Amino acid sequence: MSSVIIVLIILVVLVFIALIKTIQVIPQASAAIVERFGRYTRTLNAGLNIVVPFIDSIRNRIDLREQVVPFPPQPVITQDNLVVNIDTVIYYQVTDARAATYEVASYIQAIEQLTVTTLRNIIGGMDLERTLTSREEINAALRGVLDEATGKWGIRVNRVELKAIEPPTSIQDSMEKQMRADRDKRAAILTAEGIRQSAILTAEGEKQSAILRAEGEAKASALRAEGEAQAIRTVFESIHAGDPDQKLLSYQYLQMLPKLAEGDANKLWIVPSEIGDALKGLSGAFGNLGSGASGFNTGKERREEPPID
Repeated sequence: MSSVIIVLIILVVLVFIALIKTIQVIPQASAAIVERFGRYTRTLNAGLNIVVPFIDSIRNRIDLREQVVPFPPQPVITQDNLVVNIDTVIYYQVTDARAATYEVASYIQAIEQLTVTTLRNIIGGMDLERTLTSREEINAALRGVLDEATGKWGIRVNRVELKAIEPPTSIQDSMEKQMRADRDKRAAILTAEGIRQSAILTAEGEKQSAILRAEGEAKASALRAEGEAQAIRTVFESIHAGDPDQKLLSYQYLQMLPKLAEGDANKLWIVPSEIGDALKGLSGAFGNLGSGASGFNTGKERREEPPID
């Protein structure tokens, strides 16, 4: 009785193991290679799959998503015999699980070695300056070679990027010194150009200011002259309109005499000869001015002595 139970337990365990080996669940974006007695049979896609237990076996499970693989720095010699270290990053995707399993032993190692050799061939035809400034060209050349070579392996290379290009330390120091000198040169040029532009703008401003001042003074002088001419014209018209006689003119002249004599510097002034007749007429009109009028010398100079302190 106990032996029967043991046999039943063994049968149940074998059935359970057979069910586990029969049902294969493949995750999304994955694939599995099935071999029967060591020979490729089929590729299992994502989902629930049934295989023959103990006859079919899973050889390899492959991720079909895009993969990113960084490669360590590789020393590469340029055309001008300088050694540079270049880091690369490969973006690839498995498109054929069967080819990736049977066409190449290790597609990652194969891609790395192919990248290194291709990179050395490309950089060997460039000098250092072109290598540092032609990343896009190098990336495109690498991608073309890798995509063509890995196609038969069931691999598609989507992108190739150069992470870093490191020239020798001595070259880096020389490049930094050159860049620093170029920056100092550009800064000096910009400073000189700024000073020159500032001087030009200042001179232009002073020129415009002088022109505007001259124009303003000219307009002011013209307006003053026009005003004075208008005043003289008005006075002249008023005098002619009033028809003044000789007595009125003499009286106006007598009113202006005190103003003419103002100031310590006025030591000499001249009385016109025509004033004599006018003063004689005014002496009769004002009475007491006759004796004062006789004190003038017509047509002759009268000199005043300076006051004695």
